[in-house]
Formats: sequence, structure tokens, C-alpha cells
Amino acid sequence: MSAIVRLKIVLKDVEPKVIRRIEVPLAIKLDRLHDVLQAVMGWGDYHLYGFRFRGDVGFGIPDPDWPDDMLDARKASLRSVLEDTDGKTFHHYYDFGDFWDHVITIERIEPAIRGLTYPILLQAQGRCPPEDVGGSIGYSEFLEILADPTHAEYEETLTWAGGHFDPNDIDTNAIDEALLNLANQWAPKRRTKLAHAND
Repeated sequence: MSAIVRLKIVLKDVEPKVIRRIEVPLAIKLDRLHDVLQAVMGWGDYHLYGFRFRGDVGFGIPDPDWPDDMLDARKASLRSVLEDTDGKTFHHYYDFGDFWDHVITIERIEPAIRGLTYPILLQAQGRCPPEDVGGSIGYSEFLEILADPTHAEYEETLTWAGGHFDPNDIDTNAIDEALLNLANQWAPKRRTKLAHAND
């Protein structure tokens, strides 16, 4: 039976805390792990990303506009990188402007449970900040403005946020649906034999 890994994801320098616990196949490619992180955190996948492992080993999607020493995330599995770097914690960076730092801790590796579809969400705490809010400092200012209806920028910020923003409100049903869509998208395609009539 294939192995799965339980990951704890903490968005660094953000209050209220944004935490997710998930289980994914240990053999998942890093570009697909990025897709899972986008789904469970609530990001829109509009920006570049990178992973950093012990020994400053980096993975991402090579981009000529961002010269870096990153290796191709599409060609590396989580299992192989963990075996090579021997670490229990690694980082996922998203949006090199706002520079969101997800600290990811490996909590356990165990056999997959037969009948379960991975990846799965186990726990969610705290809503993800909006895209392009200005990093952790901008997010803190954003929440301060929304907490004060008398603030000069309140109406403009509320409109920008879509009319409502609760940092503790998480749509776990939407996360579950997004993860199921990813699992279905990645599921091996069944081959069907075409029946040919004898001439």
C-alpha cells in the first residue's frame, strides 16, 4: 500500500493564525503539492512560488524573469526530496512580492487508508489573507482598517475585500471540493479497449 504524509502548514507572521493540516501521497510531485497548498490555504495561484528544504535546496518552476538556483518542481517528488535533505520542516514561498512563507512540518508518514481519496484536509484554522494585500504587514493594516468603520479608508478597503472579510471564517466545504477536483484530475486514466468488428 502506498504511503501518505501528514503535513502541518503554518502561514508565518500572520495573526490570527492561519494553520492547515493535510494528508497527501508521499510520492506527490512538488508542483502538485503547490496546487494542494493553493487549494487548502485559499490562494488564487496568480504568482510564482518556490520550496526550500534543508541545505537551502530550492524547487519551483524555472522563470527567466526570476533568475534563481531553483530546480524544477515538476520533476521532484516529496519523497525523493525528503530522503535527500533529511529534514522534518521545509518552506513554501508564494508571491515573491508579498512573500508569503508557509512553514511546513512533517508530522507523520504512514500507509494510506484504503478507500480514502488523497489529498485530504484534516484541520483548518484562520482564513487566508487576500491576494496582493501587501504581505503580513499589509494584512495587519488591512484588518485594522476593517475593524474601524470610522477609518478614512474603511469603505474603500471593504469594497476591495468584496464587501465582507472575516479572518476566522473558512469554507472547508469549498476546500474539500477543490481537493477532490485535484484528486480526480490526477487520477490515472483507465484504458478502454475498442471493440472492432471482424470484416
